[in-house]
Amino acid sequence: MKAMEAVFEIAYLLFAIGSGIVLLKRADGDARLTGLAALVLGLGDAFHLVPRVMAAFDPARELTAALGIGKLVTSVTMTVFYVLLERYRRRRGGLWGEKPLWIATVCLACVRIALCLLPQNEWLSATPPVLWGLIRNIPFAAMGAMAVVAWLRSARHDKVYRRMWLWILLSFAFYIPVVLFAQVNRMVGMLMLPKTVMYVIMLVLFHRAANEGRR
Repeated sequence: MKAMEAVFEIAYLLFAIGSGIVLLKRADGDARLTGLAALVLGLGDAFHLVPRVMAAFDPARELTAALGIGKLVTSVTMTVFYVLLERYRRRRGGLWGEKPLWIATVCLACVRIALCLLPQNEWLSATPPVLWGLIRNIPFAAMGAMAVVAWLRSARHDKVYRRMWLWILLSFAFYIPVVLFAQVNRMVGMLMLPKTVMYVIMLVLFHRAANEGRR
């Protein structure tokens, strides 16, 4: 089971990073922005997933510190990903919310990143405090809620992104139980797999939008 999960994670990282590189080479500014978002997502997740893959093939190896640092980096890069995603939505023509929404997204991202950097998170601990996991994810959840509403309102007539709001909603629906209950029941951590699938769908949509243009 762990080996299959590791293979899936390797495939995801290769696809995410590869997608970022391919899209960054496009002449279109929107495609390059999605390429940057994909690259930030893939490289950030690599800090967390590579130690997980190593642990799957070498369970006796001590990787607590590497996993903790990986979670910290991933928490920051996931936040940056959603800032870039909102920037992309605005460039594509989805101006619902306009400047107030953009300002709120950036402010929440800054708060989230600042909370992630506080020592109270105890990233290097094998059992970091659940309370701080909840605290640092409150602004992130708010970013997710705004993204769901924004994509539902401003991209509903966009054939490529008409279900983007759903993939964002599901990614958070799979992620939040992990934050709350993964330390109590490790099986809850398996929800990170369907969460990753949601990101793969988003990356596929980036490619489709780059190839089809605006509809």
